[in-house]
Amino acid sequence: EVQLVESGGGLVQAGGSLRLSCAAPGFSFDDYAIGWFRQAPGKEREAVSCISGRAGITYYADSLEGRFTISSDNAKNTVYLQMNNLKPEDTAEYYCAAARGLCSPYLVHSGAYYSYDYWGQGTQVIVSS
Repeated sequence: EVQLVESGGGLVQAGGSLRLSCAAPGFSFDDYAIGWFRQAPGKEREAVSCISGRAGITYYADSLEGRFTISSDNAKNTVYLQMNNLKPEDTAEYYCAAARGLCSPYLVHSGAYYSYDYWGQGTQVIVSS
């Protein structure tokens, strides 16, 4: 069974930074794109970014304004999401997920949720103003 474990969430002031981690012990990323999603209270889950680490492919949702960076450490089977200049509207539960195939714009567009096969339990990010 594939297990994805997120960590790194917390409370941060607006303008601050956090780095989220998505660990997948015993799971090879070679055949999967790893994505980050977020879901704010009362809102739909939205794609943030995806990565195919070995292929060096990354995509981001347009709304991020370049503030987030996704990266991977293939040796550690871990994907990171560096979030800078955080805003209160970034407050959400953040999830990582795995989808077969390569990261593509399709995996970060509206409705991409349905393309992912495995999900972590989430980590909460709260940005105070």
